[in-house]
Amino acid sequence: MLLISANIPDLKLKCMRKLILGILDFFYPIVSKFIPKQTYYYAACGGGNLVLSWILFYFFYNIVFLKEASHFYLTDNINFTLSAYTFSSICCFSISFTIGFILMKYVVFTESELKGHVQLFRYALSSFASGVLSWILLKFFIEIISIYPSVANVIASCIVVIFSYVMQRKFSFR
Repeated sequence: MLLISANIPDLKLKCMRKLILGILDFFYPIVSKFIPKQTYYYAACGGGNLVLSWILFYFFYNIVFLKEASHFYLTDNINFTLSAYTFSSICCFSISFTIGFILMKYVVFTESELKGHVQLFRYALSSFASGVLSWILLKFFIEIISIYPSVANVIASCIVVIFSYVMQRKFSFR
């Protein structure tokens, strides 16, 4: 019984992978003349994860944090404040990082011969770099150009997509 239950996560992962690939492969003929299959998989999985992060950002910024900064008091001398958009970015990053890694490892870059823990470490590095770049752009668009945070988040993440693809293709899952 223990052996069977130990394989359940693998079975669920395989079923989920098969479902996602089935959906993606159904639509691939539409773009097959323009882009390679792996690039299509990356665009579809990454794009879906990106849209999810936009929805989550809007939800966290407007509903959870109510557009208000959060104050943290660790001790009498150590305290800090996070803007609602920074805190929303952190929350979105933690969710989209997890989903993104699973999609990239099990759907997009399946031919990689790197061990899973190496892929995760490299993915974390590239995601952290992308996250920092996205946050800098977000801060610039909000505080310097005065763009509404949810719109600024979409613009910043669209810019970061190219950097992220190159990092994942050439570094995380090579």
